[in-house]
Amino acid sequence: MRVVIAEDAAVLRELLAQMLTMRGHEVAASVADADALRAAVTEHAPDIAVVDIRMPPTRTDDGLRAAIDIRERHPETGVLLFSQYVETKYATRLLAQGSAGVGYLLKERVANVAEFTDALERVAAGGTALDPEVVTQLASASRRTEKLEALTDRERDVMALMAEGRSNTAIAQQLHVSAGTVEKHVAAIFGKLELPVSGDHNRRALAVIRMLRQGPRD
Repeated sequence: MRVVIAEDAAVLRELLAQMLTMRGHEVAASVADADALRAAVTEHAPDIAVVDIRMPPTRTDDGLRAAIDIRERHPETGVLLFSQYVETKYATRLLAQGSAGVGYLLKERVANVAEFTDALERVAAGGTALDPEVVTQLASASRRTEKLEALTDRERDVMALMAEGRSNTAIAQQLHVSAGTVEKHVAAIFGKLELPVSGDHNRRALAVIRMLRQGPRD
């Protein structure tokens, strides 16, 4: 997997590069600002770009705006945003372009190398990886709050893992239940949220994410 890293903190940038290289991935470029990120993606055509939201020159949403540009100009490149805090407005802006090949993780997830690289690989392959805390906060801001409230606690757990891009098998392992039990929960979720049931796990996860990214009530 070819990766471009965009992070203005030199220590974290080097740590990410070393970590990914040791896991057998190619770090094509490691840059410190949004303009350099755009240039690196154009030059190297990576499978995925790992992008800090707050980067130079303004240290506000420069990384996000660069990520949106990349999604528009290089749709074959996955984008994994990461931030120190959950910033739902930024996640919503990125998801508005479509959720395939998109991820948003908190920086603390980098400490778990296996979890971070698993998310990276899912996004590079066209999947989705949302931090559980991002999912929770997006759900709380959803226009469909009344439908979400109809879900049981276990159904909420399953939906959150679906939104992270997990398969039914992975959800079953995470929750220590059978795959059949997960399938029943998935069917119940789609019934309560009035979403079409499909045999394609990725489509179902993306449908849930589309529901979650609805903005707050006017």
